[in-house]
Amino acid sequence: MFTNILVPVDGSDHALHALDVACDLAQKYGAVLRLVHAYPPISTDSTMGGPDIEPLITRRTEAGEAVLARARERIKDCALDITTELREAPDAEAILEEADVHHCDLIVMGTRGLGRLTGLLLGSVSQKVVQHAKCPVLLVR
Repeated sequence: MFTNILVPVDGSDHALHALDVACDLAQKYGAVLRLVHAYPPISTDSTMGGPDIEPLITRRTEAGEAVLARARERIKDCALDITTELREAPDAEAILEEADVHHCDLIVMGTRGLGRLTGLLLGSVSQKVVQHAKCPVLLVR
């Protein structure tokens, strides 16, 4: 039924729990598991393209790679085909693009993450993904 499952990860407990569910589903269906982590684009207006931009890019990339590494470590015992992708893009946009580009037939994600407005706009990323995804979305609490 499912052959290509996308799991957005941000390091939050909700995302890690969704990863557990996705791993179980992927094992049952023999699906590829695709992990994606997105970080906000760097505004060149705020840095004016100065010398501080390179260290900022490096820090964001390293932090994103660390999130992906923790996610892979969590599911290391899953005998699956697992890919990872680090994207510089708004969260929902990155998730939707990854799902389209890789023809994912399911997105499994947490209902809340580590976004800047967590607690104020609960689940705004998951809500946007549900509204615009071309494939089913499983939200995990």
